Amino acid sequence: METIFEFVHLQKSERLEEYTQQKLDKLETKYDFIVRAEVHFKKQDGQEPDGFICNIKLSVPGPQLFVESNKDSFEAAVTTSVRDLQKQLEKQKAKMKTR
Repeated sequence: METIFEFVHLQKSERLEEYTQQKLDKLETKYDFIVRAEVHFKKQDGQEPDGFICNIKLSVPGPQLFVESNKDSFEAAVTTSVRDLQKQLEKQKAKMKTR
Protein backbone atom coordinates (compact mmCIF):
# COMPACT_ATOMS: atom_id res chain seq x y z
CA MET A 1 0.00 0.00 0.00
CA GLU A 2 1.25 3.42 -0.94
CA THR A 3 0.86 6.03 1.79
CA ILE A 4 0.96 9.77 1.21
CA PHE A 5 1.26 12.16 4.15
CA GLU A 6 0.39 15.85 4.01
CA PHE A 7 0.89 18.33 6.82
CA VAL A 8 -1.29 21.41 6.30
CA HIS A 9 0.43 24.48 7.79
CA LEU A 10 2.45 22.18 10.08
CA GLN A 11 6.03 21.01 10.23
CA LYS A 12 6.51 17.44 9.02
CA SER A 13 6.76 14.89 11.85
CA GLU A 14 8.59 11.61 11.23
CA ARG A 15 7.33 10.24 14.55
CA LEU A 16 3.70 10.94 13.63
CA GLU A 17 4.20 9.39 10.19
CA GLU A 18 5.66 6.24 11.75
CA TYR A 19 2.83 5.99 14.28
CA THR A 20 0.21 6.39 11.56
CA GLN A 21 1.97 3.95 9.23
CA GLN A 22 1.99 1.28 11.95
CA LYS A 23 -1.78 1.68 12.39
CA LEU A 24 -2.37 1.55 8.63
CA ASP A 25 -0.11 -1.50 8.23
CA LYS A 26 -2.33 -3.39 10.67
CA LEU A 27 -5.34 -2.53 8.51
CA GLU A 28 -3.52 -3.63 5.37
CA THR A 29 -2.68 -7.05 6.80
CA LYS A 30 -6.36 -7.65 7.52
CA TYR A 31 -7.72 -5.99 4.35
CA ASP A 32 -5.31 -6.75 1.52
CA PHE A 33 -7.42 -4.91 -1.06
CA ILE A 34 -6.33 -1.45 0.14
CA VAL A 35 -4.41 0.24 -2.69
CA ARG A 36 -3.44 3.64 -1.30
CA ALA A 37 -3.86 5.88 1.74
CA GLU A 38 -3.78 9.68 1.83
CA VAL A 39 -3.34 11.11 5.32
CA HIS A 40 -3.79 14.81 6.08
CA PHE A 41 -2.91 16.47 9.37
CA LYS A 42 -3.96 19.98 10.28
CA LYS A 43 -4.30 22.11 13.39
CA GLN A 44 -7.51 24.10 13.77
CA ASP A 45 -7.03 27.02 16.14
CA GLY A 46 -9.89 28.12 18.37
CA GLN A 47 -11.36 24.66 18.91
CA GLU A 48 -10.20 24.07 22.46
CA PRO A 49 -9.52 21.46 23.76
CA ASP A 50 -9.69 19.74 20.37
CA GLY A 51 -8.36 21.06 17.11
CA PHE A 52 -5.95 18.33 16.05
CA ILE A 53 -7.50 17.01 12.85
CA CYS A 54 -6.59 13.87 10.94
CA ASN A 55 -8.38 12.79 7.81
CA ILE A 56 -7.62 9.64 5.88
CA LYS A 57 -8.78 8.68 2.41
CA LEU A 58 -8.35 5.06 1.31
CA SER A 59 -8.39 3.89 -2.27
CA VAL A 60 -10.06 0.50 -2.44
CA PRO A 61 -12.08 -1.34 -5.10
CA GLY A 62 -15.34 0.58 -5.39
CA PRO A 63 -15.87 3.99 -3.83
CA GLN A 64 -13.09 5.61 -1.82
CA LEU A 65 -13.38 5.50 1.96
CA PHE A 66 -12.95 8.72 3.95
CA VAL A 67 -12.83 9.52 7.64
CA GLU A 68 -11.99 12.63 9.64
CA SER A 69 -11.54 13.07 13.36
CA ASN A 70 -10.91 16.07 15.57
CA LYS A 71 -9.30 15.24 18.92
CA ASP A 72 -6.99 16.71 21.56
CA SER A 73 -3.86 15.18 19.96
CA PHE A 74 -2.87 13.90 16.54
CA GLU A 75 -2.30 10.41 17.95
CA ALA A 76 -5.85 10.28 19.32
CA ALA A 77 -7.19 11.57 16.00
CA VAL A 78 -5.27 8.87 14.09
CA THR A 79 -6.53 6.14 16.42
CA THR A 80 -10.15 7.27 16.03
CA SER A 81 -9.82 7.60 12.25
CA VAL A 82 -8.31 4.12 11.89
CA ARG A 83 -11.05 2.62 14.09
CA ASP A 84 -13.71 4.30 11.92
CA LEU A 85 -11.97 3.04 8.78
CA GLN A 86 -11.97 -0.49 10.12
CA LYS A 87 -15.78 -0.36 10.38
CA GLN A 88 -16.05 0.88 6.80
CA LEU A 89 -13.59 -1.75 5.57
CA GLU A 90 -15.63 -4.52 7.22
CA LYS A 91 -18.69 -3.34 5.31
CA GLN A 92 -16.70 -3.10 2.07
CA LYS A 93 -15.30 -6.61 2.55
CA ALA A 94 -18.82 -7.99 3.15
CA LYS A 95 -20.03 -6.33 -0.07
CA MET A 96 -17.12 -7.82 -2.01
CA LYS A 97 -17.92 -11.33 -0.75
CA THR A 98 -21.53 -11.11 -1.92
CA ARG A 99 -20.52 -10.23 -5.48
